[in-house]
Amino acid sequence: MTATPATTQHTMDQQPSLADYLRASSSGQHRDTETRSFITELMSGNLSLADYTRYLGQYAWVYEALEQLVDRVSQVDRLDLFDPDLDRLPAIESDLAALGVQDWRREHPPLISTTAYIAHLQSLTSADTVRCLAHHYTRYLGDLSGGQAIASLVARHYGAAPEQLGFYRFDAINNIVQYKRAYRDRLNALALAPAEVNTLVAEVDAAFTYNGAVFDGLAR
Repeated sequence: MTATPATTQHTMDQQPSLADYLRASSSGQHRDTETRSFITELMSGNLSLADYTRYLGQYAWVYEALEQLVDRVSQVDRLDLFDPDLDRLPAIESDLAALGVQDWRREHPPLISTTAYIAHLQSLTSADTVRCLAHHYTRYLGDLSGGQAIASLVARHYGAAPEQLGFYRFDAINNIVQYKRAYRDRLNALALAPAEVNTLVAEVDAAFTYNGAVFDGLAR
């Protein structure tokens, strides 16, 4: 996969950019995922810091698998989008330690839904650049966007300290708004064939489905 300074190849003139098309095509899945009962209850202050810790424990597994996938793909196709400054696992592990978790693997084993998500990420190979990009886009752009609100709400509702919320701090990124704009610009510059765009859209939908299933698992 390569980048081009011209317009993306997935669409004809007058049609949306790839970033806009991807956002519009996934809006329903996105909305469905972010309104699952667990996450809405957590963000409303109806749960506890322990429940937030459970949430973070599951996502330690997810980000470990995701970042291993990005490493695999990057050995073959190093996209500018695959920025190591976005890596979240070290921050999650630090947060969990600050939340009193001594061994997250033992204390927070993966739920059935988390295991399915991990297995899917692990099934992708170094040749699956587009599918990897879909999960990268779904998770990291979400962390840079709604994740900032999550941090504020967890601090407000549950008294989480700054050292427990490093997951949402991107210390190496000076301006998150500009960074997100540049991410979308780089996405738009990718020379994707129509079949690759279809794959990207389908895999973004799959990513939202996996995340929704994790939220449902946490609710149970």
